[in-house]
Parts: sequence; C-alpha cells; structure tokens
Amino acid sequence: MVRFDLKVPFAEKDAAKKLGARWDAARKTWYVIGRDDLDAFAKWSPSRHDEAGDAPAGQARAAAKAPAGGKVHVGSAYVERPRVCQCLPWETCDKCREFAL
Repeated sequence: MVRFDLKVPFAEKDAAKKLGARWDAARKTWYVIGRDDLDAFAKWSPSRHDEAGDAPAGQARAAAKAPAGGKVHVGSAYVERPRVCQCLPWETCDKCREFAL
C-alpha cells in the first residue's frame, strides 16, 4: 500500500478526517493509505518545495536569508544594500562581490 502525506491546516483537520485521512502522531502529519482516487485530498497535497529539504524549515529559511559573510544583521544594525545584479540574495557573484560584507 502506498502512503500519501497531506499538509492539512489545523482548522481543516475534521474535514480531512471525515474523508478518511489519518493522523500520524510520530511524524505529526496527516496521511492516507491505499486510496486510488486522491482528488478529494488534492487541496492538502504538499508542494515540491515542502518536500525539498531534510533540514527543518526554520534552518532552511535562516540559511536562505544569511548574507555571504555568514553574519545576519537584524534590528537597528540592519542596512539594506542596493541590488547590483540578478544573483540570489544569499549568493555572491563577481559583479556584486565588491559590495559584499
């Protein structure tokens, strides 16, 4: 049998349960097993982005926001730098290397 994990918001848990979804307390996720027709569960289907990383979401977000120098400036120490190229904000290309911290 094939297990299909769902991303069900707390407010919609009763609707998912009524359709036959089950709660996995160990993984803290809703799922269905052995269903041929998953159309009823389509709105709770996790996106590819949700499955992408093995790292917890908080760590992945923090890594994405970290500047090339590794130091994150927050609060009154934060200074927004102008965009000089189209590279990703957490990467440093040759064009923006002179502006990197």
